[in-house]
Formats: sequence, structure tokens, C-alpha cells
Amino acid sequence: MRFLVVFMALGLGLGAGCAGRKSQPAFTAAPAKARAASPAPAADKITVTPSEVRTGKIVKYNPSGRFVVINFPVVQVPPVDLVMEVYRQGLKVGQVRITGPQLDDNIVADVIAGEVAIGDLVRDQ
Repeated sequence: MRFLVVFMALGLGLGAGCAGRKSQPAFTAAPAKARAASPAPAADKITVTPSEVRTGKIVKYNPSGRFVVINFPVVQVPPVDLVMEVYRQGLKVGQVRITGPQLDDNIVADVIAGEVAIGDLVRDQ
């Protein structure tokens, strides 16, 4: 008897839950006139150009030898004999000349002016 009562209560609960739902379309497309009437204006197009400035970071510094090891992104490692500026907190603090050797994305440079430290940024002139 108890089984019959539980079964009927469960059946009524499920039936009432399903009866309350109304079917709604999953997606309604906008009318064709509305889609064609509003093209994006040409002034809103954005053009992104990559920066041509090489930027690296000093990861090692040898004060007695006056040379540094600079880490660059792989595609931005500069050529040998390029003179670059050293910046700390946005202020120019020195100058280095890329001398090599290069290992992966690290390259050695001689300090030719100023005072540099680990963590300084190195950029093209």
C-alpha cells in the first residue's frame, strides 16, 4: 500500500513539473531586412600593426667585465654591433652594444655608457 502511494505521488510530481514548461524556440533569426540595413561603417574598422621596436630585459650583469646578458623575445633578437638604450622606470640610464654570443633568446652586450642593473629594459634607439 505504501508503495502505491509513493508511486502515485512521484507520478503526480513529475507530471506537474513537465506540464509547467512551455516550449520556446531555441533561436530566432533576425529578419533579413534588419540584417542588411545596418552594415558596419568603415570608420569603425581597427588596424593593428606590430611594433618594430625591439625590447629586451637584462637578466645577468657582470660589473667587473662591464657586460650584460639580455633576454629578448625569440623573433626580436637584435643583430651584432647594434647600439641600444637601457631604461629603468622609464628613464634612460645607459647604453649597450650587442656583441654576442647568442644562445636561444639570450644575447650578450657590452655596457658602453651609464649604469645598468638586472631588470632594466633595453630598447632600440
